[in-house]
Amino acid sequence: MESEVYLSRPSLALQNAYLTFYREWVERGEKMVPWVISRDPTDFQGMIEFLLKNEKGEQLPDGWVPDSTYWMVTGERRIVGVVNIRHGLTEQLLNRGGHIGYGIRPSERRKGYATKLLSLALEKARELGLEKVLVVCDEWNVGSEKTIRKNGGVQDTSYVEDDGNVILRFWIDL
Repeated sequence: MESEVYLSRPSLALQNAYLTFYREWVERGEKMVPWVISRDPTDFQGMIEFLLKNEKGEQLPDGWVPDSTYWMVTGERRIVGVVNIRHGLTEQLLNRGGHIGYGIRPSERRKGYATKLLSLALEKARELGLEKVLVVCDEWNVGSEKTIRKNGGVQDTSYVEDDGNVILRFWIDL
């Protein structure tokens, strides 16, 4: 992992870095996590405005909570990860989504970025006034489970989806 990384709000200044990040996910054909990176960035300014409206709680679909999105950027202005922090929990988020969803670009995994990204996200969650956050991962995702535990995650009861997929649920005190 590069030593200098920081969280940045989505911005037009990072458009090229973000598009490179996004294209790598598309080329891999993987499920995009967190959900915000699956948003088509063709209208880049529109995408940024959408994310900022979500943060302010403006024009949210029914059943949604405000959320903040940050990009993890290296000193070379390369985006290596994205985190989405929900400001509250619905019943669905309590079972399946948690407060924090994050993803590391495929070519940068297994380098310590996820642990750092979650650590930085916990600081942002604290700034939002959250005292305790729920972070979840699929049972098969051993790397994510280790990342959550390294950041103080205490396992709660798991949630089993209709298709049998087991979601591990962890609470982290801030």
